[in-house]
Amino acid sequence: MAFRGQYEHSLDGKDRLTVPARFRAALSEGIVLVAGLDPCVELYTPRGYEEFSQRFLADLNRLGKRGRMMYRRFNASAQDEGLDSAGRVRIARHLIEHAELGGPCMVVGVADHLEVWNPTRWAEHYAELDQQAERMAEELAAGPGAAG
Repeated sequence: MAFRGQYEHSLDGKDRLTVPARFRAALSEGIVLVAGLDPCVELYTPRGYEEFSQRFLADLNRLGKRGRMMYRRFNASAQDEGLDSAGRVRIARHLIEHAELGGPCMVVGVADHLEVWNPTRWAEHYAELDQQAERMAEELAAGPGAAG
């Protein structure tokens, strides 16, 4: 399943987020939550996180300091969870703090995973994306080395 769209949800008093109903079946085997590089929490299926690990993390040179740092950053922040009977997932405190979550949240589909954002941060990020979309598309179309 491809994760798409933007959904307004909120964290409850027990740090649980209700996952949009359309995604619950895809996440029924579990969820891996990770601190994103942006100020968000990324939610993967277990298989999706494994594919991400093989595609990105496996390519890191763990003999180099930077590679080790990135490898640790993603794996140390990872949290394995599941949906409860109400379709909610618990988000660990360190991930909530990373993404500055509290109360209202934006759940954003990003093809192979979901992201959970503070609504203000998401609005700022999306406005920046919107503003730069044409330039980024041209750079990416130009081929390797053209995009920063």
